[in-house]
Amino acid sequence: MDILAAQVGGLLKSHGLMLATAESCTGGGVAQAITEVPGSSAWFERGFVTYSNLSKQQLLGVDEVTLSRYGSVSEAVVREMVSGALANSMAKVALAVSGIAGPDGGTPDKPVGTVWFAWGVKNSVIHTHSQRNLLPGNRAEVRAQAVRIALQGVIDMLNQRTETA
Repeated sequence: MDILAAQVGGLLKSHGLMLATAESCTGGGVAQAITEVPGSSAWFERGFVTYSNLSKQQLLGVDEVTLSRYGSVSEAVVREMVSGALANSMAKVALAVSGIAGPDGGTPDKPVGTVWFAWGVKNSVIHTHSQRNLLPGNRAEVRAQAVRIALQGVIDMLNQRTETA
């Protein structure tokens, strides 16, 4: 985890960008991994831990209709979480994660281990990318994998941005 977080920091610093996180099922695990890196205050702006639906609405501006229509573990919600993190921070890059870590809470449509991710960059408009993963393991394993995927997604997005610039 330390290596991924340090890579995220190196890329953000080289681009002169700050990161914000919007986390649900990881409970701040991404922010914790990031702040383990010395000097991370140079590229980590803030983290939102929005575990409840109400906190997603109040802190990130996630629409109540989106939550009721799609559920908190959905592409639509993580995209709104990214937009909210960018709108409510000075960051130009954001990530969001929401999932079902277990051991309870799964449904046939969204079994335990279902995690949605979104990453976004704020330019004149917000460009986002999202993905769904079905992660194996117990609660701690699902959460740890989600943190790694979230960090790797920032790396991939920034590397792609460099390649297309």
